[in-house]
Amino acid sequence: MAGRGTTATMALERAGIPFTLHEYAHDPRKASYGAEASEALGVSPDRVFKTLVAEVDGALVTGVVPVEGQLDLKALAAACGGKKAAMAQVTAAERATGYVAGGISPVGQRKRLPVVVDSSALGFGTVFCSAGRRGLEIELTPADLVLATSATVADIGRQPRLSRVDQEASDVGDHHRQGTSTRHAYDRTYRVQVRHPRRDPARQRQCQQHDHEGHGRSRRPGYQHYG
Repeated sequence: MAGRGTTATMALERAGIPFTLHEYAHDPRKASYGAEASEALGVSPDRVFKTLVAEVDGALVTGVVPVEGQLDLKALAAACGGKKAAMAQVTAAERATGYVAGGISPVGQRKRLPVVVDSSALGFGTVFCSAGRRGLEIELTPADLVLATSATVADIGRQPRLSRVDQEASDVGDHHRQGTSTRHAYDRTYRVQVRHPRRDPARQRQCQQHDHEGHGRSRRPGYQHYG
């Protein structure tokens, strides 16, 4: 492990918490850091967790959910005893955690933020999360992850929801008894997107969380770029 240690691994070592470190060659062209880790390590995405930083009533909080899912902001707020939650800006997340976007770990953060781990983690013998560097993952038991982060466990993960645009494309595909990847559905979806480019809040919220995972979007205000 020489030369590969991070703040997260050092924190685990100081606490005497056992873990296994997994390293892989990070490809910056990959759309999602979490999905890349799952594929590179040959691990089910249900066992690989991403770290998302949100604001609950103005205070930064860390949510840990499966890489293929999304963070349920209402559930996160409830788990923290708050009323309102929103995704944090990337600069705020990096400054508070001391990690770079795409390598934010729930362990060993510069400012120890409250952590909420999705309850699905408890269903596995071990789970994976970022070790604090792109291309580096920690494997440890769910109980040890909770111990290392003093986390609360709650149902804060959810499956990605279809936006209105995606749902309309799906409806078109179902009507013609064919998949949504058909040309007809594609054309219909394209027309809807052109006609209402900014009228789909569900898609905008989904894009924000996707950007947390490292999807390649331009760094425009209002979008986050870490995971």
